[in-house]
Amino acid sequence: MAEARCPASCGELIQGWILGGEKLISCPVNWFSTVSVTDGVPGKNERPRMRQMLRAVLAYFDQPAERVNDLHISFDSTIPVAKGLASSTADIAATALATARHLGETLNEAALATLCVRLEPTDSTLFRQLTLFDHQTAATQISYDWQPAIDILLLESPQLLKTEDFHRRDRQPALLASATSLERAWQLFTQAAEHRDCSLLGQATTLSAQASQRLLVKPDFTALLQLVEELDLYGLNVAHSGSVVGLLLDRQRHDVEQVYWQLQQRNINRHYPRQHLLTMVPGGVR
Repeated sequence: MAEARCPASCGELIQGWILGGEKLISCPVNWFSTVSVTDGVPGKNERPRMRQMLRAVLAYFDQPAERVNDLHISFDSTIPVAKGLASSTADIAATALATARHLGETLNEAALATLCVRLEPTDSTLFRQLTLFDHQTAATQISYDWQPAIDILLLESPQLLKTEDFHRRDRQPALLASATSLERAWQLFTQAAEHRDCSLLGQATTLSAQASQRLLVKPDFTALLQLVEELDLYGLNVAHSGSVVGLLLDRQRHDVEQVYWQLQQRNINRHYPRQHLLTMVPGGVR
């Protein structure tokens, strides 16, 4: 048996039109999808695309195609699905590495990224470092040697949205209209990484979130911006192809209970009835 696990993402730190196309930087948090691959008959409870990925990894290592029928996949995930939390990326990336390990092989991050984008648009949570990533082609992979010490109060909406449905929309006009804002957000992110500055990071993520409102409106967004400013939080980020919002903060510096109370007082939690205090973690499949 071989096992691997990949983290969720609280939406994206930034996403939009950068370097001539749509790119993103994911926001890995401490929820995980854990996948095991063993010899045995296929089960009935696999997640979508797990078996496709297993087949793709067999082909990558020149294994007989019929071996797909002799491998069993099991998984455990703490990641809510269809919310913009990179649950599918976590599933297929963990499946890929677990399969490779079961075969006695290794997959580097570049090969893993290529395998994943062949199946679906992929989050950059599969990279150990924060990475600007072309999530549809894997052609761009720019990594940053900084792991922010940040907590995220994840606001979970009941609204569901499949990433594949979002990508079927004609989004290019709105993406191009926000290209200048995203260029600025990327510059701010780069400065934040260079100076290890969480406040600059919050400015970058907030700017990207504001641009995302053109494409996918988040309820009570203006009220959330006011909350961030009044409580002096680092900023907020959103799932650009999902329904969650993240409030970026430091639980040692900021009064988290006050944040919870203000969400209730301002009736913002009617749109986000579940809140989760998470920690930003390094990405990469373990």
